[in-house]
Amino acid sequence: MTSHDHSAIYAAGAVCWRIVDGKLKVLLVHRTAYGDVTIPKGKVDPGETLPQTAVREIKEETGLSVALGVPLGAAQYRVHSNREKIVHYWAAEVSDAAVRASTFVPNAEIAALEWVTVKRALSYASYDQDVEILRHFEKLVDEGVTSTFPIIVLRHAKATAHGDWGGSDASRPLTSRGVTQAAGIVPTLQAFAPRRIVTSTATRCITTVAPLAAALGRTSKATDDLSQNAYEHGESDVRAVVGKRIAARKPAVLCSHGPVIPLILREIALATGTPAGSYLASAADLEPAAFSVVHVSATAPASGIISIETHEPRT
Repeated sequence: MTSHDHSAIYAAGAVCWRIVDGKLKVLLVHRTAYGDVTIPKGKVDPGETLPQTAVREIKEETGLSVALGVPLGAAQYRVHSNREKIVHYWAAEVSDAAVRASTFVPNAEIAALEWVTVKRALSYASYDQDVEILRHFEKLVDEGVTSTFPIIVLRHAKATAHGDWGGSDASRPLTSRGVTQAAGIVPTLQAFAPRRIVTSTATRCITTVAPLAAALGRTSKATDDLSQNAYEHGESDVRAVVGKRIAARKPAVLCSHGPVIPLILREIALATGTPAGSYLASAADLEPAAFSVVHVSATAPASGIISIETHEPRT
């Protein structure tokens, strides 16, 4: 999700959904200037990542604060300037509290918000590309995996090299670039609304999640079970950490090391009854400060991993 065609216009949005009187409804917006009916979305601002854009645009267009769920793919089409526009979408469950807190009023951009069934949305949306995204969402609904939570597997940011550090491996600090990376990934991580941060006890991991913990107003929990030293000595218990997070069914960040991350992904697959495959190796192949977001069903975690998306740092 990081290689960009610089001639294209990038945008992001979400299929917002909630249960209304026992029925699943999705949100469509009636745009004032265009006189159309569409899924809320908007263009990427300079320096933004796609998940960050999706959350911001939903807030600006609808007044709703959301956390991103499962990615629904991207729509590609030509706009009037004949440039290609690429719009990435996620599913986003809207809480009752978010609906009550919405500050939306009709304005020059959005005339109205309308909650409709997926079937109604498919016939109501003005554009074929929106229908395609809605069909992706409809498939999730049919499979019963709309309510999800993410387990975010994060590799620590750039650390001082072994040869440049006189102390123990566990005490190696982040480089100045690593410090910048740790701060830079916070807005993207926040788009998935993590509630729990679990980190290796190594300094480079604790420092990596410090800006996120500060932004969320939460304390991270450090454990040797995610540390490289304990892993290399056969003393770590990654399974216990992963099992606890899956059982909690809450969005969480697990910050660890390159050698440990493949085991974390494997344990997530085992804990959710997901068959192993090359996708796990791809999700585990993370550069410093990169992370993979593993989406799991909140109602039936053992139904397997729904999807995995990987995000790389900007710096």
